[in-house]
Amino acid sequence: MGQGINAQSQNPDYKLALSKSLLFFEGQRSGKLPPNQRLTWRKDSALRDGQEGGVDLTGGYYDAGDNVKYSFPMAFTATMLAWSIIEFGDGMGDEGVRAAEALRWNTDFLLKATAHLPNTVYAMVGNPYSDHNCWERPEDMDTPRPVYAVNTTHPGSEVAGEITAALAAASIAFRSSDTAYARLLLSRAKQAYYFANTYQGSYNDSIGDAVCPFYCDISGYQDELAWGGAWLNKATNSQKYQKYVDKAIRNIKLMEEATGYHCIDTEFSWDNKHAGTYILLSQVLIYIYILQVGHYKTEAQTFACVVLPESPTKTMKYTPGGLIYKTRSSNNQVTGAVSLLALVYAKHLKQAKGTITCGKTQFPPSKLVDLAKSQADYILGHNPLRMSYMVGYGSKFPQHIHHRASALPSLDVHPSFIACKDGTPYYMSRKPNPNELTGAIVGGPNNGTDYFDDDRKRPAQSEPTTYINAPFVGVFAYFANH
Repeated sequence: MGQGINAQSQNPDYKLALSKSLLFFEGQRSGKLPPNQRLTWRKDSALRDGQEGGVDLTGGYYDAGDNVKYSFPMAFTATMLAWSIIEFGDGMGDEGVRAAEALRWNTDFLLKATAHLPNTVYAMVGNPYSDHNCWERPEDMDTPRPVYAVNTTHPGSEVAGEITAALAAASIAFRSSDTAYARLLLSRAKQAYYFANTYQGSYNDSIGDAVCPFYCDISGYQDELAWGGAWLNKATNSQKYQKYVDKAIRNIKLMEEATGYHCIDTEFSWDNKHAGTYILLSQVLIYIYILQVGHYKTEAQTFACVVLPESPTKTMKYTPGGLIYKTRSSNNQVTGAVSLLALVYAKHLKQAKGTITCGKTQFPPSKLVDLAKSQADYILGHNPLRMSYMVGYGSKFPQHIHHRASALPSLDVHPSFIACKDGTPYYMSRKPNPNELTGAIVGGPNNGTDYFDDDRKRPAQSEPTTYINAPFVGVFAYFANH
């Protein structure tokens, strides 16, 4: 592995980074792989998913380095891919086709997960405890694949609300290329939102330890109700859902008053949609609901002021090398999501000829672009370790990622079955992963420092996820075109 600063880290090749970031999703595919599959060391897997529940839940994505499928983070991944295409698809060039393929692989699964509406939404497939107890290729997977659902008596407003957002956003992304598919997505989004809003409750309570602590909803489900409604407003070019959005945000404000905790100060992620909702509303409502613009504009400005490094009211933390630091585990998910939000808001402010006001200080929208660029460049090698956090980009990148399919020999090399515990020696090995999961962006440096331990036994740093990569698709597309 090369140790010096390579040319790509000095002058990042954003088009190459975009291409690789999309290739990663092919390595996360579950189900029957298509003939144009480029990461050929991956093979068909989980072809009976859903059978335990009497439904077809094949396809979709494994969320990270394990073999479980969670609809909640998968839907957020779809929303981020769709938003990237909507805002910055013009900068994708030929990769726009790959971005649409990555999104459709996701939304096809979400359509299956919502096929039994208006009464049921399927929230996950696979037993996380037995799965995490094995270091096993998805192609060999023999752990239980139970189906977990939310319904009218055991609701899950956060998962249904995020699926609403994903399908509504994707309907916009596909509107010009496949109108019939776009109409189907929007119709299902409306059904999912009715379910989420009518039967309110958290899937934490309905599904329990299958989702907690893995994808436990910490921020509550009101943010997903606001987020899903805001995307439906955008997709329908109307204010039809605004009353539901307003009600959800009032509930959030009541919670904030009761706890003294201001949600806008927290990260934008699969769990927390507050900042994203306000920025989306500040875009949509200026055209359709002018009375509310002032409030949402203020919250959107608050987001900018808490993340800009130069802001007098900044609360976002940065590592000494300049990387956003918010969480001990998989920090780069926040880096990417905040960077995408910064670019979307900067684009909106520029179009509206607006500025950012933080206390008595004003900033141009270009400051948000600078922030996003600093984060993208850090990920691609402009950092104290002079390494890329994207697998396969540059001459120095993570070699021991926490990812079962990447860390175990492929079927081409080792065609015989590798049982659950027979994979443990590969997990413990100090050798680099035999299969390059090209484009995967890993969790990132350790605990607010710029130090990275390239060790698959440290998943908080070395595990890639779909929801890390998805917002970076839009970020790289923007800079490839600017």
